[in-house]
Amino acid sequence: MDEIKKEAEQIILQEVAEAGEKMLDRDLERKNQKAKKKEVQDKIIPLPLMNGKATEEELMNMLKAVSPGTNLRAAIEGILRAGCGALIVVENDSTQSLIDGGFRVNCRFTPQKLIELSKMDGAMILSRDMKKITDANVLLTPDHKIKTLETGTRHKAAERTAREAGTLVIAISERKGEISLFYKNIKYPLKSADVVLRRANDHLHHLEKQRESFDKELDKLNKLELRNHPSLNKAITSIQKGRLIEKIALDLRKNIIELGNEGTLIKTRMKEIMKDVDKEINLIIKDYTKLDVKKSKFLLETLSYDEILDETNILKALAYEKPSQSNHIKGWRILSKTSLQEPDIALLVKSLGSLGKAIHSNASAYTNVLGEEKARLFKEEIDKIKLNN
Repeated sequence: MDEIKKEAEQIILQEVAEAGEKMLDRDLERKNQKAKKKEVQDKIIPLPLMNGKATEEELMNMLKAVSPGTNLRAAIEGILRAGCGALIVVENDSTQSLIDGGFRVNCRFTPQKLIELSKMDGAMILSRDMKKITDANVLLTPDHKIKTLETGTRHKAAERTAREAGTLVIAISERKGEISLFYKNIKYPLKSADVVLRRANDHLHHLEKQRESFDKELDKLNKLELRNHPSLNKAITSIQKGRLIEKIALDLRKNIIELGNEGTLIKTRMKEIMKDVDKEINLIIKDYTKLDVKKSKFLLETLSYDEILDETNILKALAYEKPSQSNHIKGWRILSKTSLQEPDIALLVKSLGSLGKAIHSNASAYTNVLGEEKARLFKEEIDKIKLNN
């Protein structure tokens, strides 16, 4: 009896084990099927494609569209004053699929009409040229898979719509009294004209200080080069000051665009300060880089404020491993201070080989390259430049 009992228990245990294995096999098969199904779904219904990063030009155009003096800015400020919030979308080819419900308006855009329509909960849609209000009180349905750091429902919808459709979306918060512009990957908080004006004046002050410093460094570099002692260190310092000026000016341009007509005087002053900065930087790079000008300039333009302040980064952009004394440079920058045109400077550089020979040779050396009349004029100009420095 005991043997029969043991045999029966073994049979039962074996059946249980087999059943367990079958269950595990079914679970594994089910998981594999789900994985395959998801893989197929991802191929058929991929995650929404983002419209890439906004360019600097696109950001400037966006700021122009909402600058003081425009109808859109008047409408935005009117909505805030009325104590309302709003979502405003500028339509494009991708927005129609993200719009649900609401009603068709299709009327000429005026600030007053947009202010009145903002009293409803839904979003308002403007035509591409922003001359018409096409829809009102609509629900925006961007893909919820698009990541967003926003917390409010309105701002989440604004960021996701801007990213998915690649268009301008304006979110106005009645509680915080804030205006946020969303475009592709950008979120830009729009400030009042008074705040922007103060910021612009601060930038202008910094710009003036940096220009003074830049001119001093150029003067030192001029003296060294005209005495045939080119200095890579001075060239790097000059490039550093010049790039800081250009970056500050870029921020100031955004302020000027945000100010609209109120930024005219600041814009005029900025142009005066920026005169010849880009030209001087390009010519310094042309004289000292081991790469070509375009490559070095591209590398320099990618540097942040902090990276520009580290001279090692500028050294690398010019293709140097360590600061070394430059015994010979071509001399494009100094030679460009004369009346010689670029083709003549190129001939002089090619023939004489270095700045030292180009500015310290006798008249006959210039005559052989430039001809008698140009050589005489060049000799007079370069001697005058050397005397004044």
